[in-house]
Amino acid sequence: MTALSNEDSPVYIRLRATIAAGILRGDFRAGDQLPSVRALAAEHGANPLTVAKAYQSFQDDGYVEVRRGVGMFVLSGAGERLRLAERDAFVRNQWPRIREHIDLLGLDLADLMEGAGA
Repeated sequence: MTALSNEDSPVYIRLRATIAAGILRGDFRAGDQLPSVRALAAEHGANPLTVAKAYQSFQDDGYVEVRRGVGMFVLSGAGERLRLAERDAFVRNQWPRIREHIDLLGLDLADLMEGAGA
């Protein structure tokens, strides 16, 4: 599991983050078919094997299922399970660095939250 990625991440992780964001936004809901490997590869200028690796990670994590000859489909409950996993990864991996940066800059968390709406 990875938190939604950054530009330094390997391509398959960035593709996985793109798909994860689509599931979390509700672009892909339970029962929906994901774009084909070839279509997603063409859309992102990626190698189909790289897309297949990103999709395989979703299958390994139990968020999607493959229907042979038909495609890849989002499983029931995948969105909520993915949201929980991404939250956990964020709190463990990203938040400590963000919090440290906030402290180093002497920023006030309340001021940041107020400014976020501006």
